[in-house]
Amino acid sequence: MFTVYIFIILHYSSYVPCSCGGILEKMSWNAHMLFNFIFIALAVIAIVLHRNNDSKIKNAKLTATSIKTMILSSFCSVLTVVILYICSEKIMHYSNPFQRRYPKNTAVNLQQIDLKFNSYYIAGFTKGRLYLGNFSNPQILTSFDNNLGNKKIVKINFDPGNIPFQNVTLCVRENYFYLKDGMVPALFRGSIKDWTINTRLNEMPFFTQAEPIDSTTIIFRNNSGKNMSNRLGIFNYEKENKITYKDSLLEKQIDGIFDTDGLLMYSEHNRKIIYLYYYRNEFVVAEKTGKLVYKGHTIDTTTKAKIKVTTVKKGAGKTMSAPPFIVNAHSFVFKNLLFVNSRVMGKYEDKNTWEYSSVIDIYDISKQTYLFSFSIYNIDGDNLKSFIVDGTYLYALIGNNLAVYKLKENIQNELKSSEIKLR
Repeated sequence: MFTVYIFIILHYSSYVPCSCGGILEKMSWNAHMLFNFIFIALAVIAIVLHRNNDSKIKNAKLTATSIKTMILSSFCSVLTVVILYICSEKIMHYSNPFQRRYPKNTAVNLQQIDLKFNSYYIAGFTKGRLYLGNFSNPQILTSFDNNLGNKKIVKINFDPGNIPFQNVTLCVRENYFYLKDGMVPALFRGSIKDWTINTRLNEMPFFTQAEPIDSTTIIFRNNSGKNMSNRLGIFNYEKENKITYKDSLLEKQIDGIFDTDGLLMYSEHNRKIIYLYYYRNEFVVAEKTGKLVYKGHTIDTTTKAKIKVTTVKKGAGKTMSAPPFIVNAHSFVFKNLLFVNSRVMGKYEDKNTWEYSSVIDIYDISKQTYLFSFSIYNIDGDNLKSFIVDGTYLYALIGNNLAVYKLKENIQNELKSSEIKLR
């Protein structure tokens, strides 16, 4: 049964626990399996020889009976372990009792640098380079190579004219970069070849978040004119009817504003829109057209937003009357994997560890399953502020520091499985 368990762990499980086993703890899992096969074979040989050497019994008949008994017991053992594995995976992936898996060495810190200031944000990753924007200087991008070396400063060629910008951010996606300000509203596009803005995407509505789907299509979030509730919409610069709203994607629980607040993402690999709520264990997956695919859940148990909302100025606005209970703080989607920085401690987890690290849970949006988790440790007392994944590396802003982590084999295998599925 243990041998079958090892085989399943090595070939079918996304989580491989430590290979600890008393005096055998130095063995790898493959060595464990070979060790077991050898001693099972020795045990079978011993039983057969014992039967053949017993002069009091009829050798041939009872030897055959022994072999049949061993085959039957082996079959039942294999079947039992397989059934237990299927049941445990179903519980872990689909009805998780909020127990995280922590594989060994999922992400290893390779390098970190002090940026000196906390005004940086992650603008994107393309062509092997990481780009950081700076709120203090909206027309400047700072880029690094994979190992945070070869630093370059890029100045965006752009004449803002008389546009009353209030909150400018830059994002880099594939061959293009975008300058956006939802308070104006304004959305501009340029090529990374010359870093010059050459196109304004006119008629873009006011927005609080916006993510490019392609060079002319943007998924955005803004507020409904009726009740100020958050809603998602799709803007297509080349269509006559440029704006399409998808009001049904975000589900109101309390006020429709704070309770639906969250993070908007787009997976180019799967061509899916993902929206993750801040204050509840839920995320939305939709086609690039805005058609709902499914509503998934993170593994914690916070099904309803724990917030208190107060109306101010005689109904003119709403505000939080108490600090909110944040469930999902930061996230990023890469191919089929959704990385979520959770703020909720799971079962059997050490409270002290949570004070010195940030936990990232990984979900497969194609299989609709939770996979496993890992920790990013604080730097100089600061915890994780934002992060981005490019497949091989994870880049994180932690206080004034930028750190790069090598993603190990278990995450790489999950990414490869999605590529095989798409082919």
